[in-house]
Formats: sequence, C-alpha cells, structure tokens
Amino acid sequence: MLTAALCVAALFAASCATDSSDETRDWSAEKLFREAKDAADLQQWRTAIKYFEKLQARYPYGRLAQQALLETAYINWKDQEPALAVAACDRFIKDHPNHPNVDYAYYLKGLINFNEADTWFGSFSGMDMTERDPKSMEEAFDAFRELTTRFPESPYADDALARMRWLVNALAYHEVHVARWYMKRGAWLAAALRAQNAVRTFPRAPATEDAIFIMVRAYDELGMNDLRDDADRVLRKNFPQSKYLAGAAALKKDVPWWRLWDPNW
Repeated sequence: MLTAALCVAALFAASCATDSSDETRDWSAEKLFREAKDAADLQQWRTAIKYFEKLQARYPYGRLAQQALLETAYINWKDQEPALAVAACDRFIKDHPNHPNVDYAYYLKGLINFNEADTWFGSFSGMDMTERDPKSMEEAFDAFRELTTRFPESPYADDALARMRWLVNALAYHEVHVARWYMKRGAWLAAALRAQNAVRTFPRAPATEDAIFIMVRAYDELGMNDLRDDADRVLRKNFPQSKYLAGAAALKKDVPWWRLWDPNW
C-alpha cells in the first residue's frame, strides 16, 4: 500500500516538474495559435506543429482547435510529411464535415496527392512501369472530384477541375505506357487488355489514339482478326489523320498498314 502511494506521489512530482518546464503551460488558445502561426511563417515546421498539437490537446472543442488541425495538415505537407498531412485532412473532413473550410481540406488533400503524382509521373523514363502504382493520382482525382461536386462555388474548384483534366491524361498515359511495355515484350494479351482499359476508362484522353493502335497490333498478333478490324475502324473513324495511318497509302495492297510499325516503338 505504501509502495503504491509512493509511486503515485513520484509520478505526480514528475508530472509537475515536466509541466513547470513547459513555457506554454499558461498560454491561452489564442496565444498558442498565434505562436504556431509565427513559427510557420519562419518555416519552423516542427515548432509550429508542436504548438498546434498542444492547442488541440488543451482546448479540443474550440474554434481554434479545428483550425489548428487544418493548419497541421498544411505544415506537415510543407515539412515533407505527405502521409501525415493526408491523415490530418481526412481527420478534419471526418470530424468537421460541415466546417466552412472543409472545401479547403478536400483541396489540400488533392493537392498533396497531386504533387506526389506529378513527381512520380515525371520519373517515367527508364523505369518498369508495371511496377509503378498510380494510387496517388487516383486519390488526388477522388479528392478533387469530391470538392468540385460538393462545392462547385468553392474558390478552389476551378483549379481542382484543371488538375483533374491533367490527372485523367496522366492516368490514361500510364495505362498506355504499361500496355506498350507489354507489347515490346511480346505479351500481346496483356498489352491488349491494358490498352482496352485505357480506351474504356479515359475515352477522351489524348492517349486514346495510342491505345487503339496497340489494340490493333495486339489483336493482329493474337490472331483475333474481328477484334483487330473493329479497332482499326475505330481508329480510322476517330483519328483519320493518325500518325499510324500516315504511311498506309504507300504500302502494297496485300500489306496491312499496321505492319509499318515496329513492336518495339
């Protein structure tokens, strides 16, 4: 009994000692928020996050605590911690779905994933694209779509729509890039399936022309002549000036135009 009492007393003393060394112990919510913002302005990210977290812990039900969570998301992103930033956005959206700034939370979540996708997409050269995961692009698109659907009048909506268009093109290009990778290795069925997915999912993307060409080549190699001819008709109808058709007139009648193209293009 005495031992237990001594342990409690020791813990209490340690707690008091720790608290007395905390310069923020008497700070109001307003001062914590102000000091955190000042630290962020100086790019002292760790200090800013520490103050925002203390604010949320001590004053969890106040208006500033809600804003502190959103600020934490942004600062984690600037501090090269995208996973923590997205987690903070998700928590804000879940806990405060009707907050006036929830549109910004969706936008910030989309922006974080978009920047990750942009960095990833820019590193295509020399990589095995079958091993790359477009998850960040998909999550960015979903966040922007939620924003533009729920808050079409948001000041962030126009920028989100522009980024969505880029993401559609990037996702389509990814599918075509992977299809081309399979094509170069003679994996014609896999190439056809990835190209077909690009056409079906992103029919208006610029990469559609390349995807249809891959389908023509792949179906020809697989001996699926009906599917090859269908894809050929779609290419001719939708892309009559296609680079893939450009040399067709110079070929002998018994040589199909797609034989112009090296499978290792």
